[in-house]
Amino acid sequence: MKRLFILALIFVMALSLAACGGGASETESGEAAFEGPIRMADCGWDSNKFHNSVAGYIIDKAYGIETEIIPGSSAAIWLGLEQGDVDVLIETWSDSIVEYDEGIASGKVLELGTNMDDNTQGFYVPTYVIEGDPERGIEPMAPDLKTVEDLKKYKDIFVDEEDPDMGRIYNSPPGWEVSMIMADKFESYGLGEMYNLFSPGSGASLAASIVASYEKGEPWVGYYWEPAWITGVYDLTLLDEGPHSEEIWETTKMCNFKPVYITVAATDALAEQAPEVVEFLGKYNLSSSITAEALAYMNKSEASADEAAVWFLNEHQEIWTEWLDEEMAQKVIDTL
Repeated sequence: MKRLFILALIFVMALSLAACGGGASETESGEAAFEGPIRMADCGWDSNKFHNSVAGYIIDKAYGIETEIIPGSSAAIWLGLEQGDVDVLIETWSDSIVEYDEGIASGKVLELGTNMDDNTQGFYVPTYVIEGDPERGIEPMAPDLKTVEDLKKYKDIFVDEEDPDMGRIYNSPPGWEVSMIMADKFESYGLGEMYNLFSPGSGASLAASIVASYEKGEPWVGYYWEPAWITGVYDLTLLDEGPHSEEIWETTKMCNFKPVYITVAATDALAEQAPEVVEFLGKYNLSSSITAEALAYMNKSEASADEAAVWFLNEHQEIWTEWLDEEMAQKVIDTL
């Protein structure tokens, strides 16, 4: 009986150690060395997966620490960070997380730096609609189209095939918070008199509608965002709504979306256990255009996020080598 009790105790202790997500061993100097793995959050979208793969590759090859992917919704992941069940959220859409400021203020979660701060969203059209495309034999269809207000002049260009007397503007997928924002904009601009606000059903269907129109050289107008593989593959133009104003946003929303501050966040525990990795993560920074380029590569080549990371590391050494000291950068280069 005593032997069974001891075995059970050892089993429980093993589970407890595994739940900690990382371990430490002593270096030759006697100092504790963090062994990992570092648990990186995956909220489900491709750009998050790509950033995880880039950072994970560097952490593995430069610092010799493995990473582990923890999937979940944004809300669940943020709670996991606060509770120490997740170590890093490399693409934190801070404005979309209600508890963000509170979590940072508590000191349990650290804002290490900015991943991207140049993202956009709103009403897009293929650029050839405005400028034409001589190589494809496409003439400009709406040469004076610059703003959302200008759409009122071009209802007959963006015809709704199911309702030919009206134009069609694609909304965001249903269930997204931005679909309600777009509906408010649609109403405030008075576009309902000449356009139908069409629900695409899903993000995949929205992308498919752009691809179908673009490949045929046909007009299309609707909601989209950057960074995304669509904006990496196709030349789209964002229609202007004027500078973002909080006063206007709270009333009519007839202004540009405010870029979302996308940060790199990590736990205070990771900062203590692996300060050199946290220092690297604090320097991790990419533009929306580079991210869109990587997502386009994934789409065109049917590549995984890991394959896209290797592609990026080969193609853009001038970017990521700035995040590391020369010795660590060379360790990564030697593996490519």
